[in-house]
Amino acid sequence: MEKIVQIKGMSCMHCSARVEKALNNIDGVEAKVDLEANIATLNLSKEISDETIKTAVDNVGYEVTSIL
Repeated sequence: MEKIVQIKGMSCMHCSARVEKALNNIDGVEAKVDLEANIATLNLSKEISDETIKTAVDNVGYEVTSIL
């Protein structure tokens, strides 16, 4: 399963690396962040709630604006 997460507040490579690391720390998530598009593409090996994803991003100081 794949989810696309729109993220607000990333402005540099360090920002995107922090978000990517936070998302990859969720069990069952393989994430790749695209700084220019302000999105993260998540490949999920199991069901992960949108709330879990939002919390991981919020905890490193950024905002999820949508999850598709």
